Amino acid sequence: MGNRRLLFLLGVLAVNFLLFQSILVPYGNGNAPWSSVPQKYDNVRLSLHSTPKYFTVWNPPTGTVSGFSNSSAFIATVQKVHIPIVVDEVGHGKKKGMHNNVKGGLVSERNGSDDNVFEHGADRNDVRSLSEKKDVGKGDRLELESVVSKNFIADSAKGSKVDFSVKQFLETKRGASRLVKDNNMDSREHDGVGVHTSDSSTFSTNLENSPQKIVFSASDNSTAVSIPRRKMRCMMPPKSRTLIGEMNRILVRKRASARAMRPRWSSKRDLEILAARSEIEHAPTVTHDKELYAPLFRNLSMFKRSYELMERTLKVYIYKDGNKPIFHQPIMKGLYASEGWFMKLMEENKHFVLKDPAKAHLFYMPFSSRMLEHALYVRNSHNRTNLRQFLKDYTDKISAKYRYFNRTGGADHFLVACHDWAPYETRHHMEYCIKALCNADVTQGFKIGRDVSLPEAYVRSVRDPQRDLGGKPPHQRPILAFYAGNMHGYLRPILLKHWKDKDPDMKIYGPMPHGAASKMNYINHMKNSKYCICPKGYEVNSPRVVEAIFYECVPVIISDNFVPPFFEVLNWDAFSIILAEKDIPNLKQILLSVSQEKYLKLQLGVRKAQKHFFWHVKPLKYDLFHMTLHSIWYNRVFQIKVR
Repeated sequence: MGNRRLLFLLGVLAVNFLLFQSILVPYGNGNAPWSSVPQKYDNVRLSLHSTPKYFTVWNPPTGTVSGFSNSSAFIATVQKVHIPIVVDEVGHGKKKGMHNNVKGGLVSERNGSDDNVFEHGADRNDVRSLSEKKDVGKGDRLELESVVSKNFIADSAKGSKVDFSVKQFLETKRGASRLVKDNNMDSREHDGVGVHTSDSSTFSTNLENSPQKIVFSASDNSTAVSIPRRKMRCMMPPKSRTLIGEMNRILVRKRASARAMRPRWSSKRDLEILAARSEIEHAPTVTHDKELYAPLFRNLSMFKRSYELMERTLKVYIYKDGNKPIFHQPIMKGLYASEGWFMKLMEENKHFVLKDPAKAHLFYMPFSSRMLEHALYVRNSHNRTNLRQFLKDYTDKISAKYRYFNRTGGADHFLVACHDWAPYETRHHMEYCIKALCNADVTQGFKIGRDVSLPEAYVRSVRDPQRDLGGKPPHQRPILAFYAGNMHGYLRPILLKHWKDKDPDMKIYGPMPHGAASKMNYINHMKNSKYCICPKGYEVNSPRVVEAIFYECVPVIISDNFVPPFFEVLNWDAFSIILAEKDIPNLKQILLSVSQEKYLKLQLGVRKAQKHFFWHVKPLKYDLFHMTLHSIWYNRVFQIKVR
């Protein structure tokens, strides 16, 4: 009797063990007893077991496969993904990526992209291991990165089994390979998924070395399945829109109530800034000034008094921490030159800069967002988390080394960055700092009244930043409106759809040919146009705004959610036209509705505004360097809280 009970218990345990193992198979926590374990781990494939409702993806640990012991059991981790079935639809996705075109040293354009597609040739009888593929070496690491989102969509017939033959995986994280959903991709670099499959029982897939898109195909043509690629954020209209009128109301509200963190302990410098605020708010009335054109400013009296107090009072401490090329190495030429010019001129300045941080009103963190990308970003990785982590580590370092950042939570610290990625890179750990950004997008965390919109000035000559300055007089500008440029983003194709080759008065073109002659043709068009159209591209900002001012062409800004440069002090209605994106179909009618008298005032405003948008080798009063520093000072004055 005892032996029977023992045998019965052993049988029950065996059945439970097999049942338990079979349950674990789809979730990757165990191996089925009946499944074969590879004896040579240089030849490993990722297996996808399926049920009628979903795929489960088996991912072996990241690392060199040959490093596993032959006697060890190979246990893979699993990513479960749901698979709705779509019939009779074939999808092909193309990746719109970012290509850095390096010009003039370390300078890149927002330019072009790579079109990469993962082609997965599938054969129902093709079950091959890594070593059988021509382009796969034994030393390849196993990983699948940025190819699918958390809810990866694919298709499979009932009871099918799918084997992946993996060519190359690129990233290691915590010793395990996994399907990665990268929420931090550049707005110009997104992945998509296209699928071709059938009700075949088995097929294998070849992974090409660019992890942007996946296309599955099957030998059986009975079913075709497609998944549209996920659109890039920059290729879609924003979910919310803040127009210029609402921005003005936000600024008024922010001025009425300071939102900066109350300092942990009091400082004499805070009291000096508070006294300056009182003087600015009660500034003597100024209606005319020899050096300043009153219509350009929201309040000329306050601006003039604030500028005077900045020159008399402001002291800045520059952190010496950080090594080149990311820190203390300015870029002076190209699209991102604004951050470089400010860095160079600030570090050379002897009037505002001091060596004793205890006496400083503001603290400057001198890094280059362009050099950060150049030095650390792994091309085609679609992952910028290491860039953000680098700045977080830097912030942690100065917080631990100095006591000043922690006193205000960074509210008296500032940065100047012109790269499109700067809002993401400085999020959270620099959240309360004053950010002077070219990408001044309210949907990407730009705070009106605290942050500063930095002009994106394309510098073509370091020795002569004002080269080719000026344009024709107002009565010698025969072109009503001009635009030429690449089809970046979702808005520019709409502009060309409505106006390219539609009207002789509207010179609206796509990209102009490369070369010096083409560049001069572009400049001459601006110098001969009444209005220069400045639509957003991948991001809200555009160098055309400053270019239009250079060539005395009234800028027409079409970019919802874009905060114009020096918004806290300048009155952009005096020298520009700002339109909502929805107004593009009526663009010519709107421009023609501007009276000649109004146009002449706008054009005069552009000429008067030029001095505020120029870089000089030796800074001049009210120039771009001083205007940037003043806006940082001005916003700090109106955001400060004292203990």
